[in-house]
Amino acid sequence: MTKRPGGTGNLRPNELAAVYSISRAVAVTLDFDTALAEIVRLARPVFIFDNAVLYLVNEQSGALEPAFARAIGRGRSSEADSAWGEVAAKEAFTTGGNFLHHPEIKANQDRLEQRFFLGLPLLLGGKNIGALVFVRFGGPPFTDDQILLAEFIALHVTQVLEHKRLVERVANLEAERRLVQLQSDFIATVSHELKTPLGFIKGYSTTLLREDTQWNPETQKEFLSIINEETDRLTELVDNLLDSSRLQSGTLDIELKTVDLSTLVGENIERLRIRYPEMDIQWTPRESDFIIEADPKRLSQVIENLVSNAAKYAPESPLQISLNDKGPSVELIVKDNGAGVTSEDQKFIFKRFYRTAEAKEKVRGSGLGLYICKQIVQAHHGKISVRSARGKGAEFIVTLPKHAVPQPA
Repeated sequence: MTKRPGGTGNLRPNELAAVYSISRAVAVTLDFDTALAEIVRLARPVFIFDNAVLYLVNEQSGALEPAFARAIGRGRSSEADSAWGEVAAKEAFTTGGNFLHHPEIKANQDRLEQRFFLGLPLLLGGKNIGALVFVRFGGPPFTDDQILLAEFIALHVTQVLEHKRLVERVANLEAERRLVQLQSDFIATVSHELKTPLGFIKGYSTTLLREDTQWNPETQKEFLSIINEETDRLTELVDNLLDSSRLQSGTLDIELKTVDLSTLVGENIERLRIRYPEMDIQWTPRESDFIIEADPKRLSQVIENLVSNAAKYAPESPLQISLNDKGPSVELIVKDNGAGVTSEDQKFIFKRFYRTAEAKEKVRGSGLGLYICKQIVQAHHGKISVRSARGKGAEFIVTLPKHAVPQPA
């Protein structure tokens, strides 16, 4: 094994053209693997090699690990047994200099056993982050000019890595910013939603406890009804927060049973008509059975959240609820004639804590109801979507398979 000989050499016109092409490819290609594959493709015609391997340092273990490899020459047909130059990579990384291995050629030796290695260190910001290795089977030896060209290629590979790290850093900063914003929005939303019912409960209970005033039975009943309603609202908010947390961590239990969806919907609607007496909930029970395998408690939660959503955003509109048989699946449709959902908001309404700007000003809510609906429906291997246009109401469609889909092992 020998170190690289002295001399820098000069790039030929075709080699310079390849370097310029590689520079352009690095500048316009955003994907890491695509950029490296393009570098290999452009370099191969002017700098012959059979294998090219990129080794990078694992930041946790400190070991060199292959991050990209291509077999494009003689070793391609026997890639699994091919040489990938780990020793050359370690030597170039350790010494910080180029490493050459030109073997002694033996008569009648298989060319795949005649392995010529060129290892080049990759320096980023003065720090050695890995090595680039080129392998030739059967020669010829790497010349000074070819080593110079390989150094240009290694420089461009380093630029790709630097760009990748910058993109990841920007992405991490953006994720951190979004997390901070989400946490801030969460605290603001939950604080507001908790303080409102607590304010009602505290205000009316304090009023009832005043010793300097006597309240007639009708007024007492009215105050107690408000306290009861706000307590229910507070309980619902806490339940939604807990379910949201369980869904986020994947610990929400789904207990599948054989359920007649038509009967389940009917039972929930009777209860919801009592809860929302001002709403015109239109539902006609189906004569045929809609037997599915599902968790009745969680599906009741979906129905309740969809009706509650309509009560908030389309309080004056009749609410039409229906079921459709779709062969292997069933559809539950909840349709109102309210203000509708804009196409932009439709992209986000099933996301956690999302609320439209208009809703934040006019409607109380945590932005968890539709998120919970989607997660429960997906846990049943179904899907939920919305069809709507501004001013033309909203139609929520829940599609559920009739038979439970086996969970992946």
